[in-house]
Amino acid sequence: MYYVYIIESKKTGQYYTGQTSDLQKRIVRHNSGRVVSTRNGRPWKLKYSEELDSRQKALLLERKLKALKKREALEKYMENNTRGVAQSG
Repeated sequence: MYYVYIIESKKTGQYYTGQTSDLQKRIVRHNSGRVVSTRNGRPWKLKYSEELDSRQKALLLERKLKALKKREALEKYMENNTRGVAQSG
């Protein structure tokens, strides 16, 4: 299984979208500063994740979500998508 996820910086409020095969491990990497593109936004919290059955599908969805330039469009996707699992906190 693969996951597409959206995390939110508690420091800046920005979102980051990514994909992985090990969601918990990836979140730890973001919060430990081991991901260059998210290092300055630490700490991060998981806002949304969606499980897919192939890496190809995960990459396609990640690309689709990253193409949503406006924050409101990404938030609307998180609200309306019933396949994904919204995270609290």
